Formats: sequence, C-alpha cells, structure tokens
Amino acid sequence: MSDAVSSDPIPTTGDARAATRLAFARAALDDPDVALESASEDASFRSYWRARSRTGSAIVMDAPPDREDVASWLDVDARLRAADLTAPRILAADRRQGFLLLDDLGDRTYLPELNDATVDALYADALAALLTMQTRVDARGLPAYDESHLVAELELMPTWFLQQHLGATIECDEWDVIEAAFRLLVNSALAQPRAFVHRDYHSRNLLIVTKSNPGIIDFQDAVIGPVTYDLVSLLRDCYIVWDEPRVCAWSEMHRTKLQHAGWLDARIDAETWQRWFDLMGLQRHLKVLGIFCRLWYRDGKRDYLADLPRVWHYVRSVASRHPEFAGFVALLEHKIGDRDLSVPTP
Repeated sequence: MSDAVSSDPIPTTGDARAATRLAFARAALDDPDVALESASEDASFRSYWRARSRTGSAIVMDAPPDREDVASWLDVDARLRAADLTAPRILAADRRQGFLLLDDLGDRTYLPELNDATVDALYADALAALLTMQTRVDARGLPAYDESHLVAELELMPTWFLQQHLGATIECDEWDVIEAAFRLLVNSALAQPRAFVHRDYHSRNLLIVTKSNPGIIDFQDAVIGPVTYDLVSLLRDCYIVWDEPRVCAWSEMHRTKLQHAGWLDARIDAETWQRWFDLMGLQRHLKVLGIFCRLWYRDGKRDYLADLPRVWHYVRSVASRHPEFAGFVALLEHKIGDRDLSVPTP
C-alpha cells in the first residue's frame, strides 16, 4: 500500500476537491487518462468514485479530512480481512488528503436483489459472515458501545424526529415517559455479551461478490458492543421488511450457532435472546428515526425521509409486544397522529 503525502493545501469542497481527487486517482493508478464516475454516497460526508483505467476499475473513497478520518476505516478493514472476510483491499492511500484507492467489489448491493426466492441463500451468507465477525474478528481496542453512546443515540429521536420533524412540544411528564423507556433499552443492551459490532450491517452495505460472499462495506464506525445489534440491523432492516416468523427463525438459528461455537453461554435461552433482540432493535430504530430526520434538516439529504414510515412500523410493532412500553408507544402515536412521516416540515 502506498501512502502519498502532499504539502499542498487540502481542498474539501467543489471543483478544487474534484480536481485533487482525480489527480490522486491518476497518480495512484499511474494512468493520466483515468476518469472518475460517481459510485455511491452514504449518510456521512464520504463519497465513492469508480476509477476507470486501462487496467480495469478501482474505487476512490473521498473522505474530506475536516469531516472524516480514514484511520478508523483502515483499522477495521484490516481486522475484517485478517478474519478472511471480504472487505475492500487497499491499493493506495493519502491519509492527509483523505483519499483511499480500493479494489472494486462491484455495485450489486443486497437490497435490490432480495426477494422471497433469494433471501434465504443471501442471508445464509450474511449470517455466516456475521458469525465470523462476532467469533473471530479482533475487537480489542475498538471504542466501547457504552451507556453514554446508547443514550446519546436515543436522544436523537426526541430532538430531530419529535421536535424538529413533527414540530411537537414535549411536556415534563412526557419526558419522564421517554426517559423511562430509554432506561429499559439501555439496561437491556448493557446486559448482553459484548462482540465486534459493525453498526450498519444491512442490505445496503452488503455486496454480492464472485468470491466469498458477502462483500462488507461502510464498517468504519465499528465498536465492541451488544451481541444482537448487527443481527437486528440485518433482520429488521430499515430498508426492507420480512415476515416476523421468518425473522424470529433466523434470529434463533443465530443464537444456536453462537452457542455451538462455544461463544454464547448455553444458559441464554430463546426467550432471553428474543427480548434482547427486540429491545436492541427498538433502540436502533428509535435512533434511526432521529438520524433520518437529521440527514434532511441538517445535511439536506431528503431521500431518507421516505424510509421513516417503515422504521416507525418497527418501533410501533416491537414496542407493542412489551407491556412496559405501552405508555411510550401511546405517547409517540399521539405525537404522530395521522401525519405522513415522509413529508418534511416546511
């Protein structure tokens, strides 16, 4: 891997950034005729560009250094690859300017190819990779997904979803209901065994590849945290919904595989596991309600609002199965009313 260093100023926006990005790609590939085309963007400030050269294609990750740090991406990539998981290989890097050149795993994400005929095979691969991540990836030194992080994420929901998106006022007694629900969710998460957590292990971050499937991307925010987090990210995906008996069967199968691997205590029964799974998903989906709204109101990325009804469906259906969240669900239902959640506040 090369690690080019430049003494020039680091442009982070506009035409100057585009020119610097192209120059990095041409130098890294030793091809003055390289052209770049947009490959994808994500919910962060990173963007991805497909570099076409005489020797094939590669991916340029553009992570503006005033907004993103490639160090965590490089660290987690190395951990995944050391466990023989399929993550992008680093061909060149300019850490100072925030550019990485990666091998091209293609653009066949799981999401558009998932259907009733394909899901079992694709999820079998994804669950096998998840088992490897949880039992073989070295998680030492990763940030802890601790109480302060869990609470900070949950607080995104009242700030960005209730107050900003719905324009709702939250009274003191309503805050008490919200905080009591948050405490139950945090306690459940902290009670779980700790494992490597990708944090966004879902259908838009898994690629169908010709070698060992799936290709895993967008892993730079990995932490060590609750064992059910990535499982619920995959099975109760914010972008696609599966029938609940099927979801529960996949989840239970993963529990038994962790136990057969000697990683999960055999005393963790199906009922305990299901409660952990449910409440971890509830924490994640409440956080996502806030994040998807923040992406529009703060960052100008409106597309995520279209996914709010699906995320709210998860919150409502899962919380309704647990009587201790009845008051919390009623509060959210009252604040939402008959509002179309996909329509932004003017």
